[in-house]
Amino acid sequence: MRRHSSDGEHMSGSSRETLFLGTILTMDESRPRAEAVLVREGRIVAVGDEGDIRSQASADVAVVSLGERVLLPGFIEAHGHPTDTAAVFSELIADIRPVTIATAEGVHEALRAGVAAHPEGAYFNGWDGLLQKGLTDPTLAELDELGGGAPVVILHNSGHVVYFNTAAAKAAGIDKNSPDPVGSHWEKDAAGELTGKGFEVGCVFAIAESVLVAAQKELPQLLHTYLSSLNAVGITTVSDMSWSEAKRPALDAARAAGLTARIRLYEMSAPGAHASVPLDNGDDLVSQVGVKTWADGSPWVGNIQLSFPYLDTPATRSIGIPSGSHGSSNYTREQMDSVVEQYFPQGWQLACHAHGDLAIDMVLDAWEAMLERHPRVDHRLRLEHVGTMSATQFERAKTLGVTVSMLMDHVYYWGEVLVDDLFGAEHGAPWTNARAALDAGLRVSFHNDGTVTPAEPLRNMTVAMTRTTRSGHRYPGVDGVTIEEALRAQTIDAAWQLFSDDIIGSIEAGKYADFVVLSADPHTVEPQDVAGLDVVATYLAGELVHGGL
Repeated sequence: MRRHSSDGEHMSGSSRETLFLGTILTMDESRPRAEAVLVREGRIVAVGDEGDIRSQASADVAVVSLGERVLLPGFIEAHGHPTDTAAVFSELIADIRPVTIATAEGVHEALRAGVAAHPEGAYFNGWDGLLQKGLTDPTLAELDELGGGAPVVILHNSGHVVYFNTAAAKAAGIDKNSPDPVGSHWEKDAAGELTGKGFEVGCVFAIAESVLVAAQKELPQLLHTYLSSLNAVGITTVSDMSWSEAKRPALDAARAAGLTARIRLYEMSAPGAHASVPLDNGDDLVSQVGVKTWADGSPWVGNIQLSFPYLDTPATRSIGIPSGSHGSSNYTREQMDSVVEQYFPQGWQLACHAHGDLAIDMVLDAWEAMLERHPRVDHRLRLEHVGTMSATQFERAKTLGVTVSMLMDHVYYWGEVLVDDLFGAEHGAPWTNARAALDAGLRVSFHNDGTVTPAEPLRNMTVAMTRTTRSGHRYPGVDGVTIEEALRAQTIDAAWQLFSDDIIGSIEAGKYADFVVLSADPHTVEPQDVAGLDVVATYLAGELVHGGL
């Protein structure tokens, strides 16, 4: 497997020594706890008992006493979208997510205000008819009336649907005769006319391209702001699961201005395409490690491929899911085989979005056949989100050497929706079953998926342990994980998924001094209280990037 070089780190790195003293959770199985860590020029020099480590420090070492606080490896967002999230959170796109606006009335008010503020064209992100009760999918005619002849574009909170009006379609060069992007499609009525709704990434980027390109011009500052928000919750490494090489100049400019987190890139797959960079690329700060594909879509818009039907409820009717629908996939098995053949034989790691159990089966089938054609010992094939993945499927994944990354906030924000509105208790209650994945022997990570929900690693841990929704409800039938398993999912196991566990993810000599300092040891508080711990400080390669002691 390829390795990224450390020669291009290009970080200031502390030239002096720093000695951290106190409670240290290393995530190193050979020494889970330590009293002292010595850091020199951004790297960990020694870890162990205070007396032993003090003897290795220079006379002018800077000493940081943790007191009642605790030092851990920096948290890792194994499935993020930093370049797109930074753009979406710019002033060019209004934030209407349910975590920002709770009600349908508030959303409609924000739409009117956005159009008034941007008569040249208005863009919004975060529509969610399941959480913002009372919203129904906007029609082309409704958005035409709202825009008054100007483009109006609304991104669904899932990122898997875009709503648009006639002016927006015209500006993007889209009409009823436009071909469907591969893995995506334009919804049309019985007469073959556009309805103002497009599914999946290809449609989203086609309609929103102009505003996303405009936002990219501001990416250096936008990315700095976004990475600072990740640092504030203890994150020191984030993946970019919707990377396009077209964004490279903007990322290079952002890097020149200074990055406060490591970034691991996953290039979006495309039919007939190949990776845009060599397998051996980048360095310890920024590198491309894999390729991203999408087997199906989002449970919130009805396009995940299932062996069981969606319920027929007011909620499913409001978002346009036909009675008895089993959803759909983005690719056929033959198309999936073609996509993986473009990248895996060249040595790339693959990460595939899959929620529905039939979509998961299709990916596992494709990957099993792929591994027979192209055996590889250490591939770390990744399945993303895996909402409906069963214990049997996790066991099969283990046999194939497949790992999973889980969006625990599906339980937190949408737990009641999953059971009461979409799937019932049998299929909704076990959603995102981290316990079953771990019991099958998989290494897992937790994530927040960029714009979908706020990045909060500590809340991810609490939700994984307690399986409790935002309203305090806990559905029976699925056990939670332990605190140690939860910590691993946000540190060393996430680093492993990113092929970066040799340099980050645990506090061991030789690795980078990427740290988070919490207000208390997570082992000493109740699982429901882990989410409430304070992030006191965050360090990247020994440099303070948030807070302070």
